[in-house]
Amino acid sequence: MSQSVIKKIDSSQLKVGMYIHDLSCDWLSHPFARSRFLLSSEQEIRKILNAGIHDVYIDTGKGLDVADAPTVEEVERQIEHELISIAQQSPLIVPKTSFAEELDRAKSIRNQAKQQVMAMMHDARLGKAIELDKVEPVVQEITESILRNSGALIGLLRIKSSDDYTFLHSVSVCALLVAFCRSTGMDSALIQQAGIGGLLHDTGKALTPDYVLNKPGRLTDEEFDIMKRHPKDGYDILVKMPEIGNIPLDITLHHHERMDGSGYPDKLPGDQISTMAQMAAIVDVYDAITSDRVYHKGMTAADALRRIFEWSKHHFNPQHVHAFIRCVGIYPVGTLVQMESGHLAVVMEPHENNLLAPTIKLFFNTKTNSYITPKIVDLSKPLGAGGADRILGHEAAEKWQVEPMRFLDLA
Repeated sequence: MSQSVIKKIDSSQLKVGMYIHDLSCDWLSHPFARSRFLLSSEQEIRKILNAGIHDVYIDTGKGLDVADAPTVEEVERQIEHELISIAQQSPLIVPKTSFAEELDRAKSIRNQAKQQVMAMMHDARLGKAIELDKVEPVVQEITESILRNSGALIGLLRIKSSDDYTFLHSVSVCALLVAFCRSTGMDSALIQQAGIGGLLHDTGKALTPDYVLNKPGRLTDEEFDIMKRHPKDGYDILVKMPEIGNIPLDITLHHHERMDGSGYPDKLPGDQISTMAQMAAIVDVYDAITSDRVYHKGMTAADALRRIFEWSKHHFNPQHVHAFIRCVGIYPVGTLVQMESGHLAVVMEPHENNLLAPTIKLFFNTKTNSYITPKIVDLSKPLGAGGADRILGHEAAEKWQVEPMRFLDLA
């Protein structure tokens, strides 16, 4: 075989004999048992097209080539260039308190919210009604934490075990959706409704059999069909709640719809998906693909944003994706970054009007391959005032065998 080069091609260019390296969509959306395989039949190609997968990455060293297709490096450079221009378009919201000040409150809110979601799921499984007056105070607490400093709670919610994923995912979607709605200037009543929708969006998973929900491997086609029932199951549970609003119902039913009509349960085209459901879809995928699961290692937040940006051409509303990137920053809290000085650092807080200059904590010297005494640096400040280093890009923690999140003191 020739030397491997990873290239991106349009799905219409697929031929039997090509080696799929990456299906270029969130792994919740495709029906394949694996992401890397040799195309051996026209039926497999049809399956890719029918799944709403518009482009894929191929490995030219293991299968057929497309001569003029861009390489993965060329694609990544272009995405990075576009993200930096998005990041410079509008300011963030200034936090009211520091990350450190909000952290203890955020820990308490995370734990209370997780317990509430567990209780709601338990009630739903037993056929009991979910009580809105128990949901609203939780959403209010989450919203107030986001208003004080969004990075603390959102950073904390990045840490999930596979055991508590289902519950903390709901809390995380609530927090991210509240932050997202707030960053676009929505009023507090709308934000509260969005938060309720975020917290309840996966209620239908209470009726999904455990062998599907917690399967330690990819789902079969039949199991995937069972999993796809949860939005409608959730809607049917929530619609019985007195005083539940239309927004939480809409988010619950439609957070898996996609702009090209390839989503579920209704295969709605983009112009029939509400703004709130479009925003919830982005947040839901972002949290899912950054979370560790039994069978899937979560990607970094920075990588997830770049993939969602890439998929936005077909699956998400590009304007909302741009707004979400500005909301969380192109280097979200917890991102491992390589510095011009040769150090590794973890991003602690975005700067309110310069997404390329967050506050970071230096902790590792790549030149000596050793840890250093951690040091906090505000990259927006000039040399002599504690700043003047520069981010070269984000890094994979596995490459350096470090755990950046532990330097955020989130435990």
